[in-house]
Amino acid sequence: MSAEPRLHVEVEGSGPVVVLAHGFGGSARNFLSQARALRDRYRIVRFDARGHARSEAPAEASAYTPEAFVADFGRVLDQVGARAAVVGGLSMGAGTALSFALAHPERVQGLVLAAFPPGAGAPGTFGAVAADFADAIEREGLEAAGARFVWGASSGLDPAAARLVRRGFLEHPPHGLAHTLRGVLAAEPSLDELAPRLAELAPRLAELARPALVIVGARDRMSLPASRVLAAALPRAELVVVEGAGHVVNLAQPAAFNRALEEFLAAAVGGA
Repeated sequence: MSAEPRLHVEVEGSGPVVVLAHGFGGSARNFLSQARALRDRYRIVRFDARGHARSEAPAEASAYTPEAFVADFGRVLDQVGARAAVVGGLSMGAGTALSFALAHPERVQGLVLAAFPPGAGAPGTFGAVAADFADAIEREGLEAAGARFVWGASSGLDPAAARLVRRGFLEHPPHGLAHTLRGVLAAEPSLDELAPRLAELAPRLAELARPALVIVGARDRMSLPASRVLAAALPRAELVVVEGAGHVVNLAQPAAFNRALEEFLAAAVGGA
């Protein structure tokens, strides 16, 4: 059995531990604003997912599964010496955080679920085009595939935003992204499939009195329905809809996102 891939982990600050996982095609850099805003009172842990940015990218497709990403979450907690933490993330990272809470509720002090993915079957998501996107990466290269699926004319990004997204996207190993698309995003459960998992998780979180922050951009038509379902299903959940933000809510409106996160963390675990 091959060794688990090395993960790039960044830690700032001191106090209660908060672990934040980025979305598909992102990196630990996506939560830099949150780290800067919170590091005086919390220990903020950010990491690059396997197959992304500065983390190792196994060559085998079998290394990219939802279970592997959940296990990586636990490895990050172990690496920073945290028995338990507030765990969260954005989009793919939020899905992994929720799955980690399902598997290891005793290690979860609270949940932060931002722009929760609506499932692979939802139109307009990376999960819905996962196979085609992965095929294009392998056939045409990351530049051409990214221009078609991520930052091209149909993306709605202005030129400056498109350049920023492109620069970040091209730092990833192409095979890591292709394997993540097929093995993780294509397996994201639909809302109907998610419901029984939430029904299982809710009483476990209630028993542990774990709070949850569900936060989503008002312009994020894909994640709004999923976020409302989550907020209704999870005990002690608060739904925050951020005006003027789309899917990448923490980058679109960092001040509003940070304010909601700070208020949630103060109530959930206090501060240093």
